Amino acid sequence: MDELGYFRDPGTRLGFLDAQQLRSVRVVIDIGMHLELPIPDDAEGVLAEHRGQPWTPDLARAFLGENSGAALAFLDSELVRYLGIPGQAIGYKLGERAWLAGREKARQARGEAFDLKAWHMAALSQGSLGLDDLEAELAQL
Repeated sequence: MDELGYFRDPGTRLGFLDAQQLRSVRVVIDIGMHLELPIPDDAEGVLAEHRGQPWTPDLARAFLGENSGAALAFLDSELVRYLGIPGQAIGYKLGERAWLAGREKARQARGEAFDLKAWHMAALSQGSLGLDDLEAELAQL
């Protein structure tokens, strides 16, 4: 939406960037919790005093809170959601990366003729695709 000119207000763009940051934080929590990894040795902020210790829901909540401007009730719902659906946060980000890579390949293939709005309409018309096929299919549009 930003590239299509819909984020005219700086606050809207900041909201978009805040949501991107939240999605990245969820990936860190998803990987840390579900793989039972220790808090990294270079962790800062609320995690600094827990370096080397395993992730816990309380540490995940503190990390999520420190890295988002969201209300506590939202943080709790997000934490329950992502702890209950292992890999969902990672799958979302991998899908985003495949979408962006496919779009870039389509843009490069069509050069000046590439129409972002038309490409998005065609991409959305593809329906559900698995990650294995997504990038390649989007690149052909």
